[in-house]
Amino acid sequence: MKHPVDVHVGKRIRHRRWLVGMTQQQLAERVGIKFQQIQKYETGMNRVSASRLWDIAEVLTVPVSFFFEGLNAVEGQDEATTKDLFADKEALDLVRSYYAMPENQRKRLFELARVLSDAA
Repeated sequence: MKHPVDVHVGKRIRHRRWLVGMTQQQLAERVGIKFQQIQKYETGMNRVSASRLWDIAEVLTVPVSFFFEGLNAVEGQDEATTKDLFADKEALDLVRSYYAMPENQRKRLFELARVLSDAA
């Protein structure tokens, strides 16, 4: 049986990997394991050891704490389950495209989005 924390961490690995445009194979090679192991981590089938999570965080350029964000520690449940932004492919495409832009364009787009949301 999958533990909810392992599932949550796996989702966060998958989302970050996808956001930076990296394949499972590429991540596995950079970490020094087989891509099947990345698949198992991302589905929560296998637990990620602390040292392996450290390596994955280094490759994906995030702090280890990133993988636990959004986790409701009281019940061990993923509180983002019902409103998981990363479950929406369109939202992920938008975020990835946003970060692919040069910084000056991102700032202008952000301001435009802010103005449009205020007008709604």
